[in-house]
Amino acid sequence: MNPQEILDKLPYGKSFLFVDELLHIDENGAKGTYTYAKDLPFYEGHFKNRPLTPAVILTETMAQIGLVCLGIYLLKNIETNQNIAIAMTSNAIDFLKPVAPGEKVTVTSEKIYFRFNKLSCKLKMENAAGEMVCKGNISGMLISKENE
Repeated sequence: MNPQEILDKLPYGKSFLFVDELLHIDENGAKGTYTYAKDLPFYEGHFKNRPLTPAVILTETMAQIGLVCLGIYLLKNIETNQNIAIAMTSNAIDFLKPVAPGEKVTVTSEKIYFRFNKLSCKLKMENAAGEMVCKGNISGMLISKENE
């Protein structure tokens, strides 16, 4: 399964997709990028005079690139007429630097384990200068569902 096939299987609409490019993926982890557009609606209120990317959006970006893309890859042998449902079960993230509108970030994940359809990964997010923005662990359940 190539990166574009994985991106095509992501279960998010355009307004909630936080993956621009999948740079690398294998059975041990994933690496991808996302640039936060300056006109994303949450910047109007977070914060009024100094817009910053909310921590929950940083976490979601890490989960989409590092957990969901990897989960789709790991479940690649499931028949093509099935979709994947993903539910985050836990996260523990340390936030180290703010991310401003227009910034590009790179997320790298390393699989800790994948068993009984539960995937746990160690993740890090870096800005364009190579500085650590946030890091931590995210786990989720990956469930294949037949199309209705």
